[in-house]
Amino acid sequence: MREIISLHVGQAGIQIGNACWELYCLEHGINPDGTKSADAVKNEHESSTTFFSETAQGKYVPRTVIVDLEETVVDEIRRGAYRQLFHPESLITGREDAANNYARGHYTVGKEQLDRVLEKVRRLAENTVGLQGFVLFHSFGGGTGSGFGSLLLSQLALDYGKRSKLEFAVYPAPEVATSVVEPYNSVLTTHTTLEHADCTFMVDNEAIYDICRKNLGVDRPTYSNLNRLIAQAVSSITLSLRFSGSLNVDLNEFQTNLVPYPRIHFPLVTYAPILSAAKAYHEQSSVAEITNACFEPANQMVKCDTRNGKYMSCCLLYRGSVLPKDVSDTMNQIKARRTIQFVDWCPTGFKIGINDQAPVVVPGSEVAASKRAVCMLSNTTAIAEAWSRLDHKFDLMYSKRAFVHWYVGEGMEEGEFSEAREDLAALEKDYEEVAGEEELLDDGLDEM
Repeated sequence: MREIISLHVGQAGIQIGNACWELYCLEHGINPDGTKSADAVKNEHESSTTFFSETAQGKYVPRTVIVDLEETVVDEIRRGAYRQLFHPESLITGREDAANNYARGHYTVGKEQLDRVLEKVRRLAENTVGLQGFVLFHSFGGGTGSGFGSLLLSQLALDYGKRSKLEFAVYPAPEVATSVVEPYNSVLTTHTTLEHADCTFMVDNEAIYDICRKNLGVDRPTYSNLNRLIAQAVSSITLSLRFSGSLNVDLNEFQTNLVPYPRIHFPLVTYAPILSAAKAYHEQSSVAEITNACFEPANQMVKCDTRNGKYMSCCLLYRGSVLPKDVSDTMNQIKARRTIQFVDWCPTGFKIGINDQAPVVVPGSEVAASKRAVCMLSNTTAIAEAWSRLDHKFDLMYSKRAFVHWYVGEGMEEGEFSEAREDLAALEKDYEEVAGEEELLDDGLDEM
C-alpha cells in the first residue's frame, strides 16, 4: 500500500485538481458519486486506494484536502457534478481571500485556516497504511497559492519530515500575467519552499496556451482546456503508483533520479502526443516519434529553450502499448544523434518507466485518444532562463519599492524581500555552476 494525500491550494490548485480527479475517476472506473461502475471489473493490476479510500459502503472517497481562503471556487465543486465524491470536511474555505498578496496568505488570513487544514491532513494520514507522501497543487503568482501554499508546505515538512513532498506549481508566464504582483509572490514562495519541497514540477500558462493553439487547434483555450492537459501529465506521473506495469517508478525514485543536488529540484514537464482528432488520423505516434516530440520546445510546459542548456537527468514515463525493446532502440538513436547534450558528469542520464495502462481521454475534450503516450520529466540547466526572467521583473518593481506597502501592512518585514531575492540569485548561481562544471573540467584537462 502506497497512499498519497493530494492538497489543492488556491484557485489554480483547485481547478487543476478538478481536472485531475475527473481523470482519475475515469481511469479507475469510479462514478461521480464515488461508486465503482458495473463494467469496472476488478483489475488485479489496479490499486485505486493510492488516491481513494474505500468506505464500509463500498464508496471511494478522494484522499485530498481542498483549501481556498474564499468560497467561490470551492462552491463550484459543492454544486458541481462531482459534489458527492468529496468528503464535505475536505473542502475548507475562509471568509476573505488573500487578494493576490503573499503576506495575507502566509501571515494573516491564511494563518487562521492552518489548524483546520492540518487537522484534516492528520486524520487522512492516520487512516493510511503506508503514507508515501504529499502532492501539493498551487500557483506561484496568486495570494493563497503562494502564501498559504508555502505556509502549509513548511508545516508539513515539520510534521512529516521523512515523507516525500512534491509540488505541481503554476509558474508565471513570460508575457501573460493575471496579477501585477506575480513576481513578488513567486520569488517569496520559492524562497520559502526551496528547502521543504523535494521536487517541483512547473507548468506555465503561456506554454500550455501555445500547445492548445498549435497542437489542438483551439484558438481561444479556456482554463479547463489547459487544466485537462496538465491533468494528463499528472496522471502519467502518478500512474505507476496506481497500476502495476513492467517498469514501475516510485514517488521516491523521482527524487533519486531527477534531483542531483537538493536545491536543483525543478524538472521541466513535457507530454506527447497532444493531437486533435483531426490530426490524429495522420500520425502514427510510434515510440520513437512521441519520444522525439518530448525534446521539441513546442511540447514543453514551461517556456525556455532547452537547446541553450544541458540535461542533468531525464525521466521518461511511457504508458499504453509500449515494448521495452522499442524504448531501448529509441534511447540508442537519441544518444547516437548527440543533438541532446547531457552534462559531462552524468553519462547515462535516462530513467525509464513503462506501464500498460493506455491514456484515458475525458469525453468531449479536444485531445484525441491514443494507444500510447509519454510524459518526460527532465532536469535541465535551461530552466535557469525562467528564473532569471522572474528575477528581472522582481528587480524592476522592487527598485522602486512599488506595491511593497501592501505586504508590510500585513505584518511582513521588508527585509524578507531582499532575503528572498538573494536566495533566488543563489539558485541562478547554482544552475550556472552545474552547467559550468564541465568547462572547469575541460580547462583542468587542458592544463594537465
